[in-house]
Amino acid sequence: MNGAPVVAGLLLAAGGGRRLGGRAKALLRNGGVLFVERAADALLAAGCAPVHVVLGAAEAEVRARARLDGCALVSHRDWESGMGSSLRAGLASLPPEVDAALVALVDQPGIGDEAMARVRGAFVSRETLAAAAYEGRRGHPVLLGAAHFAGVAREARGDQGARGYLRGREVALVECGDVATPADIDEPGDLADLP
Repeated sequence: MNGAPVVAGLLLAAGGGRRLGGRAKALLRNGGVLFVERAADALLAAGCAPVHVVLGAAEAEVRARARLDGCALVSHRDWESGMGSSLRAGLASLPPEVDAALVALVDQPGIGDEAMARVRGAFVSRETLAAAAYEGRRGHPVLLGAAHFAGVAREARGDQGARGYLRGREVALVECGDVATPADIDEPGDLADLP
C-alpha cells in the first residue's frame, strides 16, 4: 500500500423509524443538531474520507434540511428492505481506491468522533476487521477492510448488516465505553434519554 490508507466513512441513515411512528431517524434532533449531521461530522472529524451517507426515508427532506458538506449522498430506494440493503448500497458506492470503510449508524447519537477515530485507528490492512466495544461487547462503528466488502455484501440481508459475516471471524475490539454510549434510538421513549 503506497501512502496513507484511504478509510472511508459510511453512514447508514436510510431508516424510516417505524417504531418511532414513521419519523425518519436522520431528521431527529439532539441539541438542535440533526442526527445525520452529527454522525457525518463525527466521521469527518475522525479522519474518514470520503464520507458516504446512505439516504432513503424522507430523502428529499434530508437533502433540503441537512448540512452535509463534504459528504457524498447515496440514494437508496429499497431502504424499507432493511439495514442489510443499505449497507450493500453504501459499499457499492465507494470508489475502488478505498482501503476500508468505517460503518456508523445514524441512530446512535452517543457515539462521536473520538470513538470513531479509535476504531479507524485499528486499520492495519485491507484485511482488517475491527469494531468498537462497550465493556467488552462488540458494537458500532465497525471497520471493514476492503478485502471483506464482497463477502459482507453477499451476507447482508434484512435488518442484519455485517453481523452474519463477522460471526466466527477474528474482529479486533477497540474499547470505547469511556468515550461513547452505544444506545440506539428506536422508540419514542429513547428520545427522553438524550443529553
